[in-house]
Amino acid sequence: MSASSKMSRRQLLKMGAVGAVSLGTPGVVAASVDGSGQRRTGEKSCIFILLCGGPSHIDTWDLKPDAPAEIRGPYKPAATAVPGMRISELQPRLATMTNRFTLIRSMTHPGNISNHFDAMHNALSGQEGAPADSPYIGSVLSKVRPSQRSVASYVWLIKCVGDPVFCAPNIGTGGSLGSPYAPLFVGSAENNPSKPGFKAPDALTSQETTERLLGRRDLLDGLDPGSTGNHRDWQGVQRRGFDLATSEGPRKAFDMELESPRLRDRYGRNPLGQNLLLARRLVESGVGFVTVNGWTGVAPGQNGGGPPSSSWDMHGGEMGMGNAFGNGSYGMGWCMPVLDTALSALFDDLAVRGMLENTLVVVSGEFGRTPRINQNGGATPGRQHWPHCYSAILAGGGIRGGAVYGETDKIGSAVKDKPVRPQDLSATIYHALGVPYEARVTKEGLTKPLSTGQPLLDLFG
Repeated sequence: MSASSKMSRRQLLKMGAVGAVSLGTPGVVAASVDGSGQRRTGEKSCIFILLCGGPSHIDTWDLKPDAPAEIRGPYKPAATAVPGMRISELQPRLATMTNRFTLIRSMTHPGNISNHFDAMHNALSGQEGAPADSPYIGSVLSKVRPSQRSVASYVWLIKCVGDPVFCAPNIGTGGSLGSPYAPLFVGSAENNPSKPGFKAPDALTSQETTERLLGRRDLLDGLDPGSTGNHRDWQGVQRRGFDLATSEGPRKAFDMELESPRLRDRYGRNPLGQNLLLARRLVESGVGFVTVNGWTGVAPGQNGGGPPSSSWDMHGGEMGMGNAFGNGSYGMGWCMPVLDTALSALFDDLAVRGMLENTLVVVSGEFGRTPRINQNGGATPGRQHWPHCYSAILAGGGIRGGAVYGETDKIGSAVKDKPVRPQDLSATIYHALGVPYEARVTKEGLTKPLSTGQPLLDLFG
């Protein structure tokens, strides 16, 4: 290595504040910033709401009122805006806007994948039998369609934490694509947008003055233009760090105080509601893919609700979680109304802002729940894991809405018509975002299609 090359490297490393921002924050390397804070016409994004733990399809969107009591559960199906389409009585707001979304009742994991870890891995990678190093959909999109305008291409609102049984293995690594394509994690149980004084990630806040950073940028611009390709790459990374550190636009997306109290109330003053509002702000600022942890927070009057990973893991008293049909933190009496309020607010908000057509919203858990209820003496019932069938909601991004896709049998135990595998859902997401699912990502000489499934073209109209 030449002396001039060594000096270039040394000078680059002296730009510590910007280097920490650009290289220490996963996902930021793949993004650039223009500071406009305005969404571009035709720019497509995805908000993926992961209901960690696996909600019961039979109690939410695929009710079986004619099944025996030990299967159908306590909730009645309610009429909706679409004739013949019924969902749980605990979701009255969503019932009024079923014409805005399609309900898939035939999601399925081929094979008996009944643990959170593997089911999430397959669901988030959009593959059946996903290899251990599989990157997730957000990471893939960060590589093939990086954001040109925002702080990051891929953001995850509240990382899955706690018992690792709930956490898919590659959410923080980018899988085989590497850490530049991992998400930017935002928030925690103690610091989320439902809490007073919520703060954006430290990596987005420079301790340097703008004048000092601009002086360092001049130093970067003055480096030997004949440097190696590797150094030119470093210059590009550092320049994006300068953009991030000196631009106000991206950081404004995290300032929840800019929203009206009335709108914040409409979403719900809980982690799920405020994270969905933050997700809207992020896609509005140009983030391409936002995963929202479906954690609903602690129910009123409860001392604890588990870590932000498992609100929907409603086993009942069998695992010490209380009545799955009650109003506790692991009860549908709390979680379903929270989801109903927050998701309906998101649909309304996106529609009013003219963003729904270009924002795909996906709502799903990693699997469903057993048809038969675990009575546990009758006091604290719940349901076990069930990978054979579950439900999902898709809206926006060209999805026509007002439809039910697929069908399960009379007790919700198996798919009866139009099975949708993880790879079919991922192909549908890529299609909605204008990314050919047959496209290939090159890694160490190997090429693989983004998805081996088939997009659900019937959902688009």
